[in-house]
Amino acid sequence: MGDVSQLNEYEYIEGRERKSLLSKSLRPFALIFSSRTATVGFAIVSFWIIVSVFAPFLTPYSPTYQDWKAPNQGPSWNHPLGTDELGRDLWARLIYGARIVLVIFPVSSGLWLPGGTALWGVAMALLVGSTLGLISGYKGGWIDEIVMRLLDAMISIPVILLYLLLVAALGASAVNVVIAIAIVGAPGIARLVRGLTLDIKTRDYIRAAETRGESSLYIMFVEILPNTKGPIIIDAMLRVGYAVFAMGTLGFLGLGLPPPSPDWGSMVAKGREFILAGAPWAALWPSVAIASLVVGLNLLADGLREELTRYQ
Repeated sequence: MGDVSQLNEYEYIEGRERKSLLSKSLRPFALIFSSRTATVGFAIVSFWIIVSVFAPFLTPYSPTYQDWKAPNQGPSWNHPLGTDELGRDLWARLIYGARIVLVIFPVSSGLWLPGGTALWGVAMALLVGSTLGLISGYKGGWIDEIVMRLLDAMISIPVILLYLLLVAALGASAVNVVIAIAIVGAPGIARLVRGLTLDIKTRDYIRAAETRGESSLYIMFVEILPNTKGPIIIDAMLRVGYAVFAMGTLGFLGLGLPPPSPDWGSMVAKGREFILAGAPWAALWPSVAIASLVVGLNLLADGLREELTRYQ
């Protein structure tokens, strides 16, 4: 009898743990769907993620296939969004372009990594910026002065000019675009993390960790950094939108991903030449794609910020 009751108790505890794990995993979605703004943004971003992941199954064309019989064609049964000046299907180029932004990072012609170019750029900016902000905010003194003055000097340069200087110096490739996004984004993230660190390092649990003799690295990355994750995650979502816009701008200026890559910015640049000829589709659809994805990310970040503020 005792064994049966003990077994039932174990099953009860295991069931509670399973429910707790499920509730924790669903908590971010509950936070998103509690805000109409975040829900709309989540729907837009989810659409682009889904079509980019399943791009090979959503179109019979490759992004470089040329239908020489149908250049600059409007929407039709065979080409739902039309074709460009070389007869390439615009729907195929849009969703394969979304793959480069959100799903895969083409390091070279034969090597790619999971995670889009924009995501890798923001991740690198988070890594560098968070580290500099933690060190500057926690250590203070001359370290803080040197780091922040250097970052202030970088922030004083106009963003688009800094992008142009970096990509023009490094060359047009996905890797160099990621490096440029990381360098441009790191100073803003560092200032954000530094401000949060200055506040958190005065808390009692930080004093307790110092009293226990914990190392500075432990305190910064185990005690302080996890308590800054809310504002950092929201800022990262906004920066992914900035990165998408930056990639579009660089592509439009001829400094993005090299052709024949389905880069949204280069599609707009090439398609605008045919607007007055009565074929606006090649410039219209990638412009809509860039705008919708950036707006979706901003709505998602704004909605989450409102909900987190109300929750706190």
